[in-house]
Amino acid sequence: MKSTGKTRGKALFYWSILLPALIVMLWLTLYPMITVFLTSFQNYNYISGRRSWIGLGNYRNILTDRVFLTSFWNTIVFCFSTTFLEVFLGTVLALVFYGNFRGKSVFTILLILPMMLSTMVVSAIWKTLFHYDIGLLNTILSSLGLARVGWLIDPHLALWSIVLVDVWQWTPFAFIVMQAGLSSIPQEVFEASVVDGASYRQRLFRITLPILRDQILILCLLRTIDTFKIFAKVFALTGGGPGNATETTSLFVYREAFQYFNLGRSSAASMITLSAVVLMSVFYLRKMLNPKEA
Repeated sequence: MKSTGKTRGKALFYWSILLPALIVMLWLTLYPMITVFLTSFQNYNYISGRRSWIGLGNYRNILTDRVFLTSFWNTIVFCFSTTFLEVFLGTVLALVFYGNFRGKSVFTILLILPMMLSTMVVSAIWKTLFHYDIGLLNTILSSLGLARVGWLIDPHLALWSIVLVDVWQWTPFAFIVMQAGLSSIPQEVFEASVVDGASYRQRLFRITLPILRDQILILCLLRTIDTFKIFAKVFALTGGGPGNATETTSLFVYREAFQYFNLGRSSAASMITLSAVVLMSVFYLRKMLNPKEA
């Protein structure tokens, strides 16, 4: 009986500590999500505060809106291209930096430096580099006798220029995750494979990468979630232009809510975006929890 009382007392003590933080978390996450979900089915007049129920009207309107469809496609392209490049390059760099060599610590610090900078600072640096007339990249091209490139003003190139900026900034994060994964593999595993006569290629594809499978999937999940909500870089570098070439769903939601005050349409677009992120997250989680499906 005494042990049961002590257990209940501990549980009550832990809940008394956890409950305030849990309430705040639910208030800051669950309540806004429910509010946005309900608003997506309403016509909400921001000035008067009046709401009228219109059912799926906002969703039909959004899913036939050319600008939203363009922004959604741009977001998909940006998300998958940056995630693939960052995970691939991060893995390659982790393999290159595996082991000890002279100057490793210095090169590692230089490599992760972009990740330490804020997004707006990174955007300001690259906007200067991308400048058509005075940018360093076009200056180098001109000195080599090549034509200047409209990095941020060419509709076919602007989105890929932002992809380049994101890859430059966040590949170090992928590198750190993969390097931590490599460091967790016992050295005896590689030594035994060498004794058995396995080549580097065989060790890489049959030992290293299969062991790092969960780290790769977690990294893909984190980067997919982060890149799908891209806003700051696009806002700072192109503002969604030229035209709608770099418009993303986050930027579309921002314009609808805070420029045009169409909170119903904005909420519907937010729920569609959230649904896409949830589906992709479920895909990665299933791959992690069910290795046989990979």
